[in-house]
Amino acid sequence: MELSDSVVKGLQTLADPACFDLKSFSAFTEVAFDSLLSSTGNGVSGHPALKNIDQALLKHCHVAATTFILEAVKQNADKSTISSCLEDVKFDSEKVETFYTSYQINKRNLENLLSSIDRCPPHITDASWRLEYCIKNGHVHKVNQPSYLISFDVENGEREGTSSEVNFSCTLEQLQDLVGKLKDAAKSVERATQL
Repeated sequence: MELSDSVVKGLQTLADPACFDLKSFSAFTEVAFDSLLSSTGNGVSGHPALKNIDQALLKHCHVAATTFILEAVKQNADKSTISSCLEDVKFDSEKVETFYTSYQINKRNLENLLSSIDRCPPHITDASWRLEYCIKNGHVHKVNQPSYLISFDVENGEREGTSSEVNFSCTLEQLQDLVGKLKDAAKSVERATQL
């Protein structure tokens, strides 16, 4: 597996016994897998066994570990591939075994998670807007500001015929910023198609 320098550095920090002993590594591994599979998890900063570790370092290691986990699942990596990659970044045999055990337990759920991700992002099929002028707010203070109510009809390319609406409100400055970003995106797509 090819990993970015940032991921390699994060994994090397995880391998360092001065930063993560086996107990904290086991807790970290459990939290890393849970964070991928659960939307209600507290993350790495909320676990009591990881409170003594620098939070910035902990977050970097979490990103590296979850990236490695997802890449391993995506490539359907076996034990020898995972062991080889982890040993290359200086994991000892106990940490490799701990990681691989968690990987085996959670692999099926992670495969289901990755397969549920849509291949085709939703696209905007129609847009409408309305100008709203706010005279007073809920506290009976004068506001006298216009705002724009924007509505996008969005269609999902995977499931034909399914559409939904995305509604939001913005000020004139926010609307101008949105239009500018959309124009930049359109130019980028146009340049990319010409290559």
